[in-house]
Amino acid sequence: MSRTSAEIFDINNKVVCITGAAGLIGTTIAKALKSNGAQLILCDLDLKSLEQKFGDWPSDQVLLSAFDITKADEIAAMVASAKAKFGRIDVLINNAAIDAKFEKDSNTDLASVDFADFPLDKLQQSVDVNILGTIKVTQAVVKVMKEQQSGNIINLASTYSLVAANPSLYFNEGEAFKNKPMDYLVTKSFIPNFTRYLATHYAQQGIRCNAIAPHAIDNNHDESFKNKLKQFSPLGRMSDRTEFEGAFIYLASDASSYMTGHTMVVDGGWTAW
Repeated sequence: MSRTSAEIFDINNKVVCITGAAGLIGTTIAKALKSNGAQLILCDLDLKSLEQKFGDWPSDQVLLSAFDITKADEIAAMVASAKAKFGRIDVLINNAAIDAKFEKDSNTDLASVDFADFPLDKLQQSVDVNILGTIKVTQAVVKVMKEQQSGNIINLASTYSLVAANPSLYFNEGEAFKNKPMDYLVTKSFIPNFTRYLATHYAQQGIRCNAIAPHAIDNNHDESFKNKLKQFSPLGRMSDRTEFEGAFIYLASDASSYMTGHTMVVDGGWTAW
């Protein structure tokens, strides 16, 4: 008997762990999953930020967990709390990352630093969070999934996991040269192959792994940035944050049950040129 779309995309009572939950994408994902009945483990570095955004959500549906993803003991404490509250972890969304933003009033000092002079301590910091932190969280959560013989990992990639940054987007004629800092491209580029590795490594243990590569989320950018981006985007605009909700619900649900090892690109055609 055929299932309805509501049944196929059902995530009701799935236990979903989201790192970087207090950020723009994390908050958007959390709201979408909550409204569809998921039980949530919302993780970020700062408990105050978590409480401000999610403190009034039902306590039986949500666990707030503040920890540093570079510290294995803090990750282990989160996993223990999650198991104690929910008994399992069905989905892990690896969203936490260091990213130099280009919104108004954001600090983009590294955008003006040439590759030849890029400070290696800043690169190491991004490696520690974006690569090693992601690996550490995944190692801890996948142990639970192995016990369950089921699980679903969704990694946050980027269009810059797939193509280089276009400097023309980041600087204006007559101003100092700028580009997306190279630490972000270096560390995000590991996500697609990490995703493929996990997908093939754990395929026989009921664990799937896919990634989503978003791009150009409108978030208080100035008009000159938006106008330049329109020239390079086939859809001719930035994305609204809600336009990523469907991709996460699809990958978190059984609608994607035969899909693993894939990086789903949601970029308005940016990488299709």
